[in-house]
Amino acid sequence: MIRPRWEWALADQEGRRLEPSLSPVFTTQYDAEQWLGEHWRRLAGAGAVSATLLHDGAQATPVIELRIP
Repeated sequence: MIRPRWEWALADQEGRRLEPSLSPVFTTQYDAEQWLGEHWRRLAGAGAVSATLLHDGAQATPVIELRIP
């Protein structure tokens, strides 16, 4: 049985995808969204300015901006 894969594609100020990915791979959308909610400040501090949730490699959400207030 193949399990669904959810992963955040994180991009820098120029829109380039950060590699290696700072996101783990999740089996549920809920877990992926919860992780981003808990870690977005650290990711922004590491240079990520946007995040897009991918489901099995396809974009599943609009781009989310990561801004530290």
